[in-house]
Amino acid sequence: MQTLFNTQPTALQAEKLSEGEPDCPFEKLADAMGFQEKRQGTSGWTHPFWLLNFIFIALHTAQARIPEVMMDAKPAWFMETEGQRVVENVLSWQTSAGSWPKNVDTASEPFQGSLSELRGTFDNAATTGEMRFLIRAYAATSEVAIRNAFLKALQLLLEAQYPSGGWPQTFPLEKGYSSHITFNDNTMVHILRLLLEVSQWESSNLVNRDHQRSCQKSFERGIECILRAQIKVKGVLTVWCAQHDPVNLEPRPARSYELESLSGGESANILQLLMELDQPTPAMVRAINAGASWYKNSKIHGIRLVRDPEQGRLAVADPDAPVLWARFYELGTQRPFFCDRDGVRKYDFNQIGKERRNGYSWYGSYGHDVLKAYAEWSQRH
Repeated sequence: MQTLFNTQPTALQAEKLSEGEPDCPFEKLADAMGFQEKRQGTSGWTHPFWLLNFIFIALHTAQARIPEVMMDAKPAWFMETEGQRVVENVLSWQTSAGSWPKNVDTASEPFQGSLSELRGTFDNAATTGEMRFLIRAYAATSEVAIRNAFLKALQLLLEAQYPSGGWPQTFPLEKGYSSHITFNDNTMVHILRLLLEVSQWESSNLVNRDHQRSCQKSFERGIECILRAQIKVKGVLTVWCAQHDPVNLEPRPARSYELESLSGGESANILQLLMELDQPTPAMVRAINAGASWYKNSKIHGIRLVRDPEQGRLAVADPDAPVLWARFYELGTQRPFFCDRDGVRKYDFNQIGKERRNGYSWYGSYGHDVLKAYAEWSQRH
């Protein structure tokens, strides 16, 4: 069996956990851990604010998913009493449709309610994370219940794919933005990586050849969807929106502050996925070259995020600040923009209210790893 992809959610995937909290909780964590960014009216820099943000979100998320120590457990652990208990817990959280809920610790305790109460999703690495855990569990135990649960989830993934090749955030479909093709929080990238991996297993008792062929076809359709959804601005390929229409693949909004945009966040992992593929087609090469060019041209220089004692996060001018990218760039003008919950577009980060400034990731080093990987990839293609 091939090496599994790391399934721990990233900071970008986990940020929703802190949304809606007027006072961002990692400010308290900063003081407790001794991490402080530059405060207004003081001198000197210590740990950058984005690192603190990442640390908080990683810790918060680890409590809401299968802990990494369990994801990396050796085969013998699954045969022990504790391993068997955890596997049973994970199985108990599977919905009747075959998915798992998000932002829930599905490993520590069993679900004891009615299955009708569970709302499964592919968001925030839910379902794909549990499926990866079950892959390891079945390899160690060959338990029929584990295989049945995995195949049920796999069948759901295959059925959830739109004719256009993309995936919604939830399935069966629900009303609202969750029915859009979802790149947000790397939802579709997680699904595609899992399908590709399953399709490439040389031998497996978990799936058969028909399953693998279905996974391969589904993966290919997903990649084709990505290529067709890449947004053109004035005839030039750029990147992707966090959500796209399932039929015509046009950019679509989600929550009130998540307007249609060129996504500096979600597009990064889409490009990383494309660059990981062997023998890219000419269309893939064009998409990657265009996306990398966009990241090069969309760098933001001279802005640093600081924490004001009263206002929380603020953006200040600093010529020595590291390069940043915005989460959202306006379609057409390609200007970075920000929003409160009223959906009114602002072009100055400091003009949105404290609640959204401190409860969402508006800036990040999104393009750093993309451009680093592209420098190596471009030497081979």
